[in-house]
Amino acid sequence: MKNFLVLLKKEMKESLSNGKWIWLPIVLMVIGISQPISIYYMPQILEVAGNLPDGAIINFPTTTGEEVLIGTMSQYGSIGTLLFVLAVMGVISQERQNGSLTLVMARPVSALQYIGSKFIAQLCILLVSIAASYVLTWYYTNLLFNHVPWTLMLNSLIVYSLWVVLIVAVTILVGTLLRNNGGIAGVTIFLLGTLSVLTSLLPRFMEWSPANLRAEASIILLEGTWGSSTWLVVGSTLLLSALCIGLAVFTFKKFESFE
Repeated sequence: MKNFLVLLKKEMKESLSNGKWIWLPIVLMVIGISQPISIYYMPQILEVAGNLPDGAIINFPTTTGEEVLIGTMSQYGSIGTLLFVLAVMGVISQERQNGSLTLVMARPVSALQYIGSKFIAQLCILLVSIAASYVLTWYYTNLLFNHVPWTLMLNSLIVYSLWVVLIVAVTILVGTLLRNNGGIAGVTIFLLGTLSVLTSLLPRFMEWSPANLRAEASIILLEGTWGSSTWLVVGSTLLLSALCIGLAVFTFKKFESFE
């Protein structure tokens, strides 16, 4: 346990020194608050930049605060997923390239402690970042649109955050198999994208899929309660994430030798 805490502390310091604790929350906050602000001021934006004929009137349907937050999660699902993968892809490959991995594993450190410290550290950074962004977006949504109860916001955040857990787990697993950052990012995005496509094409057979997390979080916002399949999706996501971390430990021990 002591070795794990030492490794976790090292990961946190490295993330602070390379600026990940700074740029990632800022970028996500910008992505988040741009959703309610752009929707609220869209009529004025189109009026100024739309080159509309004189006398033209644009009527927009009334947007609720819940719909704004759902749109924000959609942004997280596209741009955010790419950012998360880019933030995590090099946590193992960089230490391979600069030789620090050999120095770390020369000490009495197990593969589980090493992979676990990577997973927990990166997960903390990403979850704090997305929570800060989502809460800030919720604040602006309450100012510009209708009030969304904080309990609904929190529940939807918890459910959707499990997608981030899966992203970190899959990226670390791929990172134990590949050594090139570009390859790690490409394979990870391909796997996550394939999961999302299959979920869209085969909804009847993919009801358990983690790609349904955004839909389940949306149900919480719109209906105020967890959907009938929410627990199934949550459970499958946690199970799949645990499986990825277990495979990462196995492949790391298999392909790395530090005798």
